[in-house]
Amino acid sequence: MRIAVFGGTFNPVHTEHVALVRAAIEELSLDKLIIMPTFSPPHKTLLPAAASHRLNMLKIAFAGEKKVEISDYEINNGGKSYSYITAEKVRRDYPLSEIFFIVGADMLTDFKTWKNPERILAAIKLAVFNRQGYTADYPAEEEYFNRNFKNTFIKLNYTGKIISSTKIRLNLAFGLKAEGLAEKVYDYIKEFGVYPAPYYADFLKANLTEKRLVHTINVCECALKKAKALSINEEKVMLAAMLHDCAKYLDYNNYEGFKPEKGVPKNVIHQFLGEYVAKNVLGVKDEEVLDAIKYHTTAKAGMSALGKLIFVADMVEDGRVYDGVDFLRAAYYKDGGIDESFNVCLAEVVRFLTEKNEYIYKETLNAYDYYIKDGNK
Repeated sequence: MRIAVFGGTFNPVHTEHVALVRAAIEELSLDKLIIMPTFSPPHKTLLPAAASHRLNMLKIAFAGEKKVEISDYEINNGGKSYSYITAEKVRRDYPLSEIFFIVGADMLTDFKTWKNPERILAAIKLAVFNRQGYTADYPAEEEYFNRNFKNTFIKLNYTGKIISSTKIRLNLAFGLKAEGLAEKVYDYIKEFGVYPAPYYADFLKANLTEKRLVHTINVCECALKKAKALSINEEKVMLAAMLHDCAKYLDYNNYEGFKPEKGVPKNVIHQFLGEYVAKNVLGVKDEEVLDAIKYHTTAKAGMSALGKLIFVADMVEDGRVYDGVDFLRAAYYKDGGIDESFNVCLAEVVRFLTEKNEYIYKETLNAYDYYIKDGNK
């Protein structure tokens, strides 16, 4: 038999998952493809939807797919789901079969950091598919696999389209249109309230335009992509990103306890008022989150990694369209950390305002002197 395993959170399962599974079955001439939802992924701190909901959504999405089996093995095990345990389990179940483990090209690059990668490869063979907008260095990866694992992988022809589960969940929580969901899966999510709105949702929906809410969701998705690499708690990233523009259209005169400093430009006041509202209206207590909100527009000297992340994500999220954004976006995704892309974005802000002969707020100048002129990290 030829068998493949496709794992993931499936939070929620979307149309690209279905397209990939169908393509893999055909390209690998599979007799069976086992979909293995995780109980809790080892690399994420945000908890996924309840396992029962994710299983039910998978069963709905793959109803009628005769070669697909939905497994609850990892879910029943509980705790963190490690691929080497699953790979060895499937090998024991199918000792004489040819078994493939389906991963995206972006995961191939990270494979060396997985727990016990050599045990995974001893049990199964990786089958790697391309991701739209992502280019893996396959020759370099193959050389690394041969040298370090005495093994290799196979490359599928299929290229996966970009559909963000994070964006789907956020759009659903805020009542916006969610691209990439099968109608029956969407109906299930709505019926059972799988993705409830966060406590601050009503405030944001009441005080942001739909366009600004879409931007906010984009910033959140963009920032979360870096959370793992920066070892920042995803809940902090989400909270800071979702509230960074919470005061964008508010009148500070309506908040008796707030008064902006003299010399603050009008387009900057919202970051300071945003910090005030987050703390005093929405009850945010995390000082790092509040600081990230407070300086997401101007930056400042001595920012935290979270603060830098929100500053950059606000500039390069996928919905942004302006001259030079592609360069800044490329720097963000190329930078394994955040320092280099933050410096590039900060320098661009100063350059743009200088060329336009516009007023540059003191905190921005302080940040420029601190990071660019003096070279501090």
